[in-house]
Amino acid sequence: MLLEAINIKKRFISGEGYLEVLKGADLTLEKGVLAVLSGQSGSGKSTLLYILGGLISPDEGRIEFKGLDINRFSQLEYERLRNKNVGFVFQMHHLMPDFTALENIMMPALIAGIGRHEAAGRAGELLSALSIYNRKDHYPNQLSGGEQQRTAVARALINSPDLILADEPTGNLDKENADSLIKLFAELVDTTGVSAIIATHNPELVEIGQIKFRLAEGRIVGKQV
Repeated sequence: MLLEAINIKKRFISGEGYLEVLKGADLTLEKGVLAVLSGQSGSGKSTLLYILGGLISPDEGRIEFKGLDINRFSQLEYERLRNKNVGFVFQMHHLMPDFTALENIMMPALIAGIGRHEAAGRAGELLSALSIYNRKDHYPNQLSGGEQQRTAVARALINSPDLILADEPTGNLDKENADSLIKLFAELVDTTGVSAIIATHNPELVEIGQIKFRLAEGRIVGKQV
């Protein structure tokens, strides 16, 4: 088992009270599987994704990653886990504007202590694999939306993570680029053995999921293999 979420609960302050977003969500994921997490806007998909990746902590419940209870981790252990084992792809890309595509992709490797030469080599290989090597020296504002998202995917892959978490990755793309990215995720899981959980509203992206989770009323209410 790669990932297991058990009875995850999360609430946020809302006005003078609390908003319960997750009310006991359970989820399991094996290695080498592409899973899709769907649900209405505001259902808690992003919150659950961030908890699974250790970006935020649940109020209750437990997350196990490769058999380890990450809720017991120190802040430093959280950061090491995220950097080396989990890759994130966000809807808004979050590329650093003052760095080239190559440099953006290199950054997680450099943080992990990998030498600059090796990091640049890995980044170049990923750019080639994602068919954007010719854009390696361009800055984010010089890249199309599809090129920015592919750069973000390459950045998520540079440390050869076990898990990729993607939050509405096709949300800001036109249909051609969205379709291309959908195929890319399927190919990545098939060829590299990485696992992925993609939170999305896109019905076409939902369809490629080998496992389909649906989040409603704070819980996973549907799982289709």
